[in-house]
Amino acid sequence: MRKFRIILFLVAILIVVGFVFFRSKEKIAITPLPPAVEYNSTSTSQSDSENSVATDPILPAEVNLAIPFTSQAPNQNWDLPYQEFCEEASVLMAASFVRGETISGPDDADKKMLAIKDFEEKKFGYHKDTTAEETAVILKEYFSLSKVEVISNPTEETIKRALAQGKAVIVPAAGRELGNPHYKRPGPLFHMLVVKGYTRAGDFITNDPGTRSGADYVYRPSILLNAIHDWNNGDVYKGKKTAIIVG
Repeated sequence: MRKFRIILFLVAILIVVGFVFFRSKEKIAITPLPPAVEYNSTSTSQSDSENSVATDPILPAEVNLAIPFTSQAPNQNWDLPYQEFCEEASVLMAASFVRGETISGPDDADKKMLAIKDFEEKKFGYHKDTTAEETAVILKEYFSLSKVEVISNPTEETIKRALAQGKAVIVPAAGRELGNPHYKRPGPLFHMLVVKGYTRAGDFITNDPGTRSGADYVYRPSILLNAIHDWNNGDVYKGKKTAIIVG
C-alpha cells in the first residue's frame, strides 16, 4: 500500500509539472516578441538637440530594439568583480546598440567590461554600485555619447515613448523586488538592467545581465516600475526613481 501511494504521488507531481510546462509554452507561443529593430541615428527623435522624450499622441503597438546581450558574468564566473558588473554590462549593451557595434562573444564582453571597470576606478575611485548619474558619465565620457539623459520618476508611458523613439533605457533597481527566478537567492540588493522594448500585451522586454537567461527577459510594468530605485549609498529601497535614456 505504501508503495502504491508513492507511485500515485509521483504521478501527480508529473501531471502538475507537465501542466505548468505546457502553460508556459502556450504563453510564449501566444505572445511572441516583436522583430528587433536596429538603431537609426538619423531619426528626428534621436537627433533632438535636447534629447528629451517627445509626447507623440500614438505609441506603436510593440517595440523591440536590437540591443545585443551579455551577462555580467559572460564566462559564468560569478566571483568578484563579475558579481558587481551589472552596471558595466548595462552600459556596454546600450552603448553597443547606439554605436552600431556588436558584442562578439563572452571573451569580447569580458574584455570590454574590464576596460570599463578601469575607467570607473580612474574616474570615481571605485567601480561598484555606480549611481544613475555616474553611469551616465560612463556613457558620455568613456563611450563618447552625447545623447544621454537622466530622468526622474520615469513612468510606463515615459519609458515606452523613449523606446518607440529608438532609445535604449537603463534602469537602476532594488534587485530583490524584481522577483527574477533565475537570480541566485535572495537576489541582488542593487541591480541595473536595460529596457529594450515592450510587447503588444504591454510588458517590458529587457536585457537583464543578472542571469545568463536574461536576454529578452519580460517584466510586467508594475513589477519593473516598483523595483526602480537608485543606489542611494546602499539604502536602495529609499533610492529615488530614475532612468537613463540613451540615444
